[in-house]
Amino acid sequence: MNHVLVPHFCRKGLLGLTAGLAICLATATPVYADDSNLPSLGGVGGGLISEQQEAAIGQQVLQSIRRSTPEIGDPLVLDYLSTVVHRLLPYAALQNRNLSMVVIDSDAINAFAVPGGVIGVNGGLFLNAETEQEFASVMAHELGHLVQRHFARRMERQEQNAPLAMAGMLAGIILSAVTKSDVGIATIAGSQAAAVQNMLQYSRSNEREADRVGLDMLAAAGFDPHGMPEMFEIMMRQSRLQGSEVPEYLSTHPLTQNRISDSRSRANQYPSEDYQDSMEYHLVRARVMVHYAQTPEKAVEIFQQYVDQKDTLPPPSARYGLAVAKLAADDAAGAEKILKDLLNDYPGRITFQVTLAETLTREKKTEEAISLMDDALHRNPGNYPIRYQLADSLYAGNHAQRAAEVYSKLANDYPDKAYIWLKLSDAEGQARNIVGVHRARAEYYLLMGDHEAAIRQLREAQNKAPPGTPTREIVTQRLSQITRAMHEAQQ
Repeated sequence: MNHVLVPHFCRKGLLGLTAGLAICLATATPVYADDSNLPSLGGVGGGLISEQQEAAIGQQVLQSIRRSTPEIGDPLVLDYLSTVVHRLLPYAALQNRNLSMVVIDSDAINAFAVPGGVIGVNGGLFLNAETEQEFASVMAHELGHLVQRHFARRMERQEQNAPLAMAGMLAGIILSAVTKSDVGIATIAGSQAAAVQNMLQYSRSNEREADRVGLDMLAAAGFDPHGMPEMFEIMMRQSRLQGSEVPEYLSTHPLTQNRISDSRSRANQYPSEDYQDSMEYHLVRARVMVHYAQTPEKAVEIFQQYVDQKDTLPPPSARYGLAVAKLAADDAAGAEKILKDLLNDYPGRITFQVTLAETLTREKKTEEAISLMDDALHRNPGNYPIRYQLADSLYAGNHAQRAAEVYSKLANDYPDKAYIWLKLSDAEGQARNIVGVHRARAEYYLLMGDHEAAIRQLREAQNKAPPGTPTREIVTQRLSQITRAMHEAQQ
């Protein structure tokens, strides 16, 4: 399982943002919407904070997440999440459709949406949502919060108009929820912590609004609206099982029996249809299940039982999970056999092709892996998991220059993925392109919020690029952009 461990967050930086805001937050007044009518909040007027300010909040939250907690960078998981969100997006009344999505490496149920179009889920959501309909319902609900601009409406009631500074507070709450650590709320003492908690916790009327908007999106996108009350029931059962410990998701998304009944009643009003999960959801879920297994060997044992029983998981996902488990347990040969059998049954299935290329690369059969990914990419131009695995296989096979080219195009298409810039830096180093190493590392540090380190890297690139060359000019322009942005931020 590919995943990315992001370096630990600098706690001092978060406290510096949050400490000066405790007083104004302590007087925060929740916004309670009228239950009978959903407000229309598609624009930037009406006294709400601007979308530019929301975008700045989103970027700061992303920087904090990158610096604080491990993420699952598995391209197959991320691509599936993007597919579900973009299936819902045409039915979401959002002006900003340029969303950033992250998967937090935690087995707890959690998901969040923050200003600026940031959608996040924990890996645990895949573990607990047994159907694609249940998983999609959480995504629709989170999009509902963005559509209704719940955070902006709460900010509108603040006497202190400091939305950018509030980002530190917001990031603290999210980080506390997803990491179960003292990075967020627990670092802020007493009444300050209660004030911060109030900023992210949605009111019950906010939750009902997001439910209603989400149900409309689910039905319009071809998902089963009943997935929402079914997912709520799962969360409620978890809450009862955990006793006094409230699940992370419910700490910011209050759930009541009345809300479950309301969502079920509303779901019943939509036309009844025969909804089917996609195979892809269960394949991705199998990958995540292996990731969170106690040991790879235990995962092999569990998925072998699923294969034998034939009624616990859909058969293709059980076989696929066994292959992923064997790969994690260093039985690449066993994984290869299963994956080739799956491809015989499901020719051209991208998930099976990518995982087979990953397996072949592990076995040092890099030329076979590269050929497989080249063929797959020819049939599926632009596919993110294929391109990512192709670059990985090229790098492992010492095709440094071509690997750098593929990583560079990926970084250009997905500039918010910090780990791609790191991979590009490594490939440029293998290709002995020192200027490229410094340029890629500069973009990585920029995404981590370290402008000074980014500037140092660009100055190194500037010094090593021959004068008068296009590369030198590009580096100089980028250095000027970042320097100017840092000065503006300081002001």
